[in-house]
Order: sequence, then C-alpha cells, then structure tokens
Amino acid sequence: MTDESPPPFAAELQRLANAQAVLISDGGLSTELESRGYDISDYLWSARILKDDPAAILEVHRAFFAAGADIATTATYQATFQGFARAGLDRGQATKAMELGVRLAQEAASEVADRPTYVAASIGPYGAMLADGSEYRGNYGVSRQQLRDFHRPRLEAMVEFAPDILAVETIPCALEVEALCEELVRLRVPSWVSLSVSDGCTRAGEPLHDAYSMLGDVPSVVAVGVNCSTPVDVATAVTMASQATSKPIVAYPNSGEGWDATARSWQGNEEWQTHAAASDWLQRGATVVGGCCRVHPEQIRELAQWATTAHKRSP
Repeated sequence: MTDESPPPFAAELQRLANAQAVLISDGGLSTELESRGYDISDYLWSARILKDDPAAILEVHRAFFAAGADIATTATYQATFQGFARAGLDRGQATKAMELGVRLAQEAASEVADRPTYVAASIGPYGAMLADGSEYRGNYGVSRQQLRDFHRPRLEAMVEFAPDILAVETIPCALEVEALCEELVRLRVPSWVSLSVSDGCTRAGEPLHDAYSMLGDVPSVVAVGVNCSTPVDVATAVTMASQATSKPIVAYPNSGEGWDATARSWQGNEEWQTHAAASDWLQRGATVVGGCCRVHPEQIRELAQWATTAHKRSP
C-alpha cells in the first residue's frame, strides 16, 4: 500500500465512475491454482485449498497483483458453512477458513507499494454450494426465505473480517437477487452484486433490467454488474445495468467457455479479446474490469497495460 491510505472503496468507485476511469480486478483464482497442479474438481472447488495449502492461494494473489490487478477477490466463493461441514469442518473451523481467505488476500495487497489495492470478499450463490452447476441455471426450487437463511450467516461472518467490499457474485436469478437485497439492506455494508447472464437475461431467463433495478434501490449495494458469463454477454449486461441504475458497474467475464457440471470441466471456445472488449465495456459504463474463470494473470497483465496506455487507470 502507499503511505497515504486510499479512500473508502465505495467512494473510490464512484470517483472513478465520474472520471470514466477503471480499476482492474483479478482473474480466475481457481483457474490459476489448477494450472499450478492443484485438483479443485470437488464440491469445495478452490475453497478446499484454504485448508489444504493456503500458501498457494497467497502466491496466486501475488501473481495477479504483479500482473497489474488493483483488486484481489478472495478464495471464498464456494466457502459455505454447509460445504465445509461436508468436508468435516465444524462452524468454528469453517469461520476460520473463511477468515483465512480474506487475510491471505489482505497480505498480498499489503505488499503492493506502487498503488492502492483492495480486497473483495467473494460470496458465491446458493448454487455454488450445491456444486451441480445450478449457478448457471438459477432454478433452485427453494423459497426466498430459504435463500435469505442460507446467505445470512456467511455474509455476517465475512463482514467481521473487514474486506474493502463484499463481492456477491454469479447470481443467476431474480429470486436470489431479491433475497440478497433484503439481507444487504439489513447488513448495511458496502457490497457489489454481479449477475450470471445469458442472451440478455438472467440465467433463469428473467429480464436483467428488473434485477438491476432491485439492486439499485439498496444503498449498501455500491456497484452492480456481471461476471462468469461470456464476453459477448457481458457487453449487453453492462448496457442494461447502466440503464437500470446510476451505480458503478463491474464487469469480469470468464474466457467464453462454458461449465459442464457433469464432466466438471470447461467446454467450448475461448472468446476473450482483451483490449477491444474492455474498451467497449468502459464505453458502456463499466468502472471495474477484469476476468473470472479461465482468465490467467497473463490476460490481466494485458488488460492492465491497455488501461495504462489508454490513460484509463485511476487518475
């Protein structure tokens, strides 16, 4: 960190949005772990490495910061009390694992000397806990209250670890957006909420405008956006988010490949075209740009270099 403490993250987001400048978020932490030889194919995904080899997570955070990222997203997307219980961790042990996920990102961020850096505590959807690919479908078959009850204890735990922001990610349906809005209104801590989308709709086939409008009414949701969707779908979602709300927008797609929950692997062709895509997202209103699954530090480096060359980094 620089000697002068950076402004609160929410204020910085709004300042950058007003200046039409960007922050660069990291890429696929799980992807980079896998490329380094770690097996993340089980239901805990990258959260398993929190208990098996946390030093590896620290090194991946460092790699993304070295590539030029301004934001580290923690290895807690799939970290839930239910998921850790299946792995034999009690509530106290699960809480410590979640805290470790935030602390590792904070340690890596503290080592960056040439710019402000931030930590976004990843909060995955209900479907991530199920580990059946339903975060790409969204039709869970549960009630809004059940979704609130699922999210509440993890949200409350993550707040205690003092990340710069909660990154509520890959939300696939309006019902889960509604449940999260109710919890985030109650919690009153800075959060961004990003949706998983396809063909201009939520993964469940609902209008994006309605989902983003709900989020726009929650004061503690300081940014909205889209993640873990194809770069083509991201462009449409950014436009819809900017039409539905005046809040800063986050955009961090996957490579364009799709997740096969049966084979537990990524399938299809990569669509990532760093410079053209990011420039388009910025013109449509994005303030945070980066990558998600299948996006490596090398691609984040290209994105950061583009932003610097185009004078779109933080002024």
